[in-house]
Amino acid sequence: MYTTCNYPTKKALKEAVNRGDIVTYYQPGPFGGNEPRDGTVYIEGPHYPKPHKWYAECVAVNGQIVRVR
Repeated sequence: MYTTCNYPTKKALKEAVNRGDIVTYYQPGPFGGNEPRDGTVYIEGPHYPKPHKWYAECVAVNGQIVRVR
């Protein structure tokens, strides 16, 4: 899954969540639309077509990332 905003690093994602920014996520392609709204989600970045350089295990509540592990 990807975040709606294309964060270049996991650190940038963590900083946005810690600041209290609203960070949402989605599953691209034919698998989209069934993302969990609550619980653990796994995010990768940066977005395709750039090569993925980071991965993050996150906690989501109501479709928003509230913590990055």
